[in-house]
Amino acid sequence: MSNKENQLDGDSPLDWERMWVRSTPDLAVFLLMPHGHVSTWNPGGTVIYGFTEDEVIGRHYSVFFPEEARESGVFERELQEAAERGSIQTEGWRQRKDGSVFWASVVTTALVGSYGEILGFAKVVRDETEKRRAHDAVIESERRFRMLVEGVTDYSIFMLSPEGIVTNWNSGARRIKGYTAEEIVGCHFSRFYTPEDAATRAPQRALDTAAREGRFEAEGWRVRRDGTRFWAHVIVDAIRDESGKLVGFAKITRDVTEKREADQLLEQTQAALFQSQKMEAIGRLTGGVAHDFNNVLQVLRGNLELLQIRCARDDWTLGRLSNAISAVERGAKLASQLLAFGRRQALRPASVNLAAMVRSMDELLRRALGETIEVETSVAVDLWNAFVDSHQLENVVLNLAINARDAMPDGGRLTLELANSTLDERYVRSLPDVQAGQYVVLSVTDTGAGMPPDVLEHAFDPFFTTKSEGEGTGLGLSMAYGFVKQSGGHIRIYSEVGHGTTVRVYLPRSSAEAFTPAARTNAPMLGGSETVLVVEDDLKVQETVVEMLIELGYNVLKADDSEQALVILDNGTHIDLLFTDVVMPGPLKSPEMVRRAVLRQPHLRVLYTSGYTRNAIVHGGRLDAGVELLSKPYSREDLAVKIRQLLDTRGAANAESSRPSAEPTPTTSARRVLVVEDDKSSRDAVLELLCMLDYHPTGVENASDAIETMNAAAFDVLLTDVRLPDMSGVNLARIAVARHPAIRVLFASGEIPFAEDATDFQWKALRKPYSLLELEGALREAARAQ
Repeated sequence: MSNKENQLDGDSPLDWERMWVRSTPDLAVFLLMPHGHVSTWNPGGTVIYGFTEDEVIGRHYSVFFPEEARESGVFERELQEAAERGSIQTEGWRQRKDGSVFWASVVTTALVGSYGEILGFAKVVRDETEKRRAHDAVIESERRFRMLVEGVTDYSIFMLSPEGIVTNWNSGARRIKGYTAEEIVGCHFSRFYTPEDAATRAPQRALDTAAREGRFEAEGWRVRRDGTRFWAHVIVDAIRDESGKLVGFAKITRDVTEKREADQLLEQTQAALFQSQKMEAIGRLTGGVAHDFNNVLQVLRGNLELLQIRCARDDWTLGRLSNAISAVERGAKLASQLLAFGRRQALRPASVNLAAMVRSMDELLRRALGETIEVETSVAVDLWNAFVDSHQLENVVLNLAINARDAMPDGGRLTLELANSTLDERYVRSLPDVQAGQYVVLSVTDTGAGMPPDVLEHAFDPFFTTKSEGEGTGLGLSMAYGFVKQSGGHIRIYSEVGHGTTVRVYLPRSSAEAFTPAARTNAPMLGGSETVLVVEDDLKVQETVVEMLIELGYNVLKADDSEQALVILDNGTHIDLLFTDVVMPGPLKSPEMVRRAVLRQPHLRVLYTSGYTRNAIVHGGRLDAGVELLSKPYSREDLAVKIRQLLDTRGAANAESSRPSAEPTPTTSARRVLVVEDDKSSRDAVLELLCMLDYHPTGVENASDAIETMNAAAFDVLLTDVRLPDMSGVNLARIAVARHPAIRVLFASGEIPFAEDATDFQWKALRKPYSLLELEGALREAARAQ
């Protein structure tokens, strides 16, 4: 055994203790005298406090405390408590030699003598600064987290026990769900679910999913404390400890009701935009098709009706012609429905009492529906007037009634209800093409088979039908939809399979007095003898309508476009009625041509015709004020009635003064007239008028041609303009009279020569514009003068 081992074996326990104290650098171990002065010091004290043994022995241990602790007497209480209790353990801030502080864990033990006296104190100090900082960081993190959770008001954040019991509650949960923490902590979270969801164990399924997969996320209806519901986005996260044991759930709930409504509104708006774009595209297509299609139908119908006149005694032919005309009418109805769907109709809305309109349709509906269907009408008290085209609305009601009839093959009941309604901003928020305001509602309800959701979704689509091929076009409801939208209204369908269908038509309220339409009469079809100028670019349509008008007794002039029409009006020809297509080729559009025409001849009446107006005379879905329109294809009767309505409104006296005789004839059997006019259209129009009066006209465009023509043939009358391209009309007349003394001169011009300009021959003047009657009178005077 070595000497060192012998030395250790001989050391006392006290020696061992001293060796431990001096070999422990992580602990400051030192003794204090009874009044707190340092009596021993170990290397650990130097490491922790920074004082060497020489610097600290004999000093009061208060030097180890920060100034504020020394001022508060903390160190005195520490020794006093250790003396009373024998030993205490404390933590606190201590100060090093360099003035820096550290967090210390201190054990102070009183050293008691054999008689109970305090001999001093033993202190063991450990630097726990890092541990303290970690602890403080955790505390701060928890504090910040609590502040964050408590400060969040848009989210409901709370914890659940593994069984689903609420264990804590934030301010967002209080705001969203309405419960205070005192009211809800300790309760099961299923009370936030609707009764329907709770009955299907939806809350437990949410916890089971979160426990199994770590997270559950869903949206659905939740219930607040006051019983109101909100649409919630919910996340449930499973919380597990270090061993993986489930200790509870974190639940986050957000009220997304407004977002859901906004998303729904966006979807509805996008759908409405798509529908609007689809409607616009189909509208453009149907408009163009309808224009050309109606022109074709007009040619067919006009010629078929002319054939009916010629074949009045051939029953077989009349029957075939009648069938053909019926087919044209079906085609016209199809084109009309396309225009209605595309919102391209020319509407003439007025203030209408819908109750009176519906009652007037009672007999028509009963005939259309048959005896197996009962018709009921209900009208609200103090019903408002509606602003609508009543004629087109009658077509809508009839179409809806026929649809209802087809849904009730075994009979049933059709109910027409009229009531007042106000659509508020909330209702129309998702309907961009519907204005908030007051409406009159027409509800058409049947007790038929009803429509399933997939059929209901496409009910307004054009050509969509559930009927067998050949039994329907699929345009009835789409036509109603287009008409109502064009009228500024709203239409909805409510249907349930096996319980029937209700179509509600909302029409804008009118505060004006109801308009009373003129009673329909079966007056005989009348013609007349006035002069009609037909302006039509489709030559086949033009030829047909001219022939129809001639058959009705009218004097007819024609023009292929607006420029030709104005030339005819400028040459002095009196026109009673301008019958023009709305859509004309060339730079000069029909409305502008009509405006100029009326300035030239203020007495002129104007009747438009078209298969499609293209917004020329229709704005906002309505015919412009004062505009008269005869839509193509029209019948001979439609044409006759409309023209007589317009011409007869001028007053009988004015009408009689402007009409030539029904069968104008010259005073002699044949009159040869030389017409000198440099404008071809005007010249052709005058030649046609003269032919109508049974004269034999010849036309030339200048004075040179006129002289050459007179040298080749004899003429009774020279009808010449004053202004000609190569010579004045006065000089031409002078030459003509010198060479042909029997010829009579008739100046037709807007510029009549002065008397002193032509004193060497006789002449008469006809100022442009002139009527057919005035032309006939001037020619009669020329004949008498001869």
